[in-house]
Amino acid sequence: MAGTACLQYEHTLPGTFVKRLNRFAAEVLVEGKTETVHVKNTGRLQELLVPGADVTLQKAANPARATAFDLISVWKQGLDWVNIDSLAPNLLMKRFLESQNYDRVKPEYRYGDSRFDFYMEKQGRKYLREVKGCTLALDLKAGTGLFPDAPTERGVKHLHELAEAQKAGYLCSVCFVIQMNGIHTVLPNDGTQPAFGMALEAAAHAGVEVLCCPCRVEADRIWIIGESRHPRKRLNLPKERRRNPHDGLQ
Repeated sequence: MAGTACLQYEHTLPGTFVKRLNRFAAEVLVEGKTETVHVKNTGRLQELLVPGADVTLQKAANPARATAFDLISVWKQGLDWVNIDSLAPNLLMKRFLESQNYDRVKPEYRYGDSRFDFYMEKQGRKYLREVKGCTLALDLKAGTGLFPDAPTERGVKHLHELAEAQKAGYLCSVCFVIQMNGIHTVLPNDGTQPAFGMALEAAAHAGVEVLCCPCRVEADRIWIIGESRHPRKRLNLPKERRRNPHDGLQ
């Protein structure tokens, strides 16, 4: 059953992926007609958005919008449905944090030169949390995924500033919301951006908590099923596994 931290999409319909046009748009076959739809994720998604893949679309609330549909999920062998909505992780996390008895939960909190996803307070303690959505699977048997699937200088900058905030007395965390079934741990994708993995390791050494939130995903729904601390010894991939697995899942 879906818990408090659940996102249910309304006005959805199935489609078949045809091709990606650019970072923001794709062609999808909908009810026998090819439609240009908005892709709610600017990541590469090369292992997911393949011709012929089953996808779920949500009808846009604004009838005057240039694209009538948003692409929100895609079916992948071994993973079932994968949610690719880049807004979903923060929406889910807000609901999750609001269920955790914090005295205050404030999204989009400015600290230093960054705007972090969440600021929380509880019994006089101050918390900062940055949220990352993971849609790239590495090893289904081990239940591991990778982040990022495309370089993110902003993500590296946030990790450095979280480490500084931790030293200044905040209780800081970075949380990977895993938008796939069966994946429970996220590793840094050194094959795409070694700097992110180094920044993540440095942040962890500074005391920043690294957390993973696995999710249950259906075609039109996603919900958080737990939260766990990342095993510190697994923050770095073995050298033989440091690659970007766009050629397929292991």
